[in-house]
Amino acid sequence: MPNLNELRQAIDQVDQQLLNLLNQRAALAQEVGQLKHAEGSAVFRPEREAEVIRRLQQSPALQLQPTSVAHIWREIMSACRALEAKQRVAYLGPEGTFSQEAALTFFGSSIDEVPCASLDEVFRYTASGGADFGMVPLENSTEGVITRSLDLLLTTPAHMVGEVSLAVRHHLMRRSNALDGIEVVLAHPQALAQCQQWLSQHLPGAERRAVSSNAEGARLVAEHPSWAAIAGERAASLWGLHVVAQAIQDDSHNRTRFGVICLPSTLAAPPATGNDRTSLVVSVPNRPGAVHDLLTPLKRHGVSMTRFESRPARSGQWDYVFYIDIEGHPSNPEVAAALSDLQGLCAFYKVLGTFAAAPA
Repeated sequence: MPNLNELRQAIDQVDQQLLNLLNQRAALAQEVGQLKHAEGSAVFRPEREAEVIRRLQQSPALQLQPTSVAHIWREIMSACRALEAKQRVAYLGPEGTFSQEAALTFFGSSIDEVPCASLDEVFRYTASGGADFGMVPLENSTEGVITRSLDLLLTTPAHMVGEVSLAVRHHLMRRSNALDGIEVVLAHPQALAQCQQWLSQHLPGAERRAVSSNAEGARLVAEHPSWAAIAGERAASLWGLHVVAQAIQDDSHNRTRFGVICLPSTLAAPPATGNDRTSLVVSVPNRPGAVHDLLTPLKRHGVSMTRFESRPARSGQWDYVFYIDIEGHPSNPEVAAALSDLQGLCAFYKVLGTFAAAPA
């Protein structure tokens, strides 16, 4: 049996071999980039990267965990992609938000980050071309949809080309490593709502103060010894805070779904992968049975609906728009037929995006 020194030498040799292979991959990626540039095609192809990862995760005799394979190859592809062109990705900032974590999960860390002060700014940067892509929260498994994101999707020229489902673990953090003496708890309104039972039980006398993002709360708490913030571990590290209570969200399975947006000129709708989702927003004339009629084409053509949300149309007439997610890609015959029938019923119809569905 080899001793420790011999095993370390063997690992060093494998590491060098890995580096040599990564250099070869980078060179091939640069050649691909030159061809894409000549053709005028997109640098970033999320469905292609997802396909590569899925194939590797299904390799026989895999030693690594599938999630580890995904993390490793996402970074490899991100680094190679950056040799062609770094993507500018806007998200709700500052650094340390779950939106940043979602952006890094989807694109890898070899990107130019554009932290924004509000969701409106994320959409504005992306729609104006100031960022190639935007990462926006869509819905939370505990508190439901992010209404501002839905309202902005209705009016933006950008469309969705991807999604990320992120496990959300909220931690309480402050300057000192103790729960005593906390007068104010700062967080995004969604985070405060997701932790309300824990706060009522453990900090019933503390004021709950809403801020633009959890990371912004962490930044402010770093300057006030009697304040605490609810945020993720990344925020605690960035602002030098102690985590005084871990995983305080009321639902242990708490997840947030994020959408990746961009202009169609940056990236057109990705082709079908076999595991796709299509999002749209519609309105119908205000008459009896109109909403029921919306669902009939989906049932008729065997298309599964995964989300149905209503929002005021802001017309002043008590009209509503309906956000619908369905399984499948518009190139699938049954989906194409259902969408065609559905469009014929609608006073307003807009496809918000079609993309590979995120792993559960």
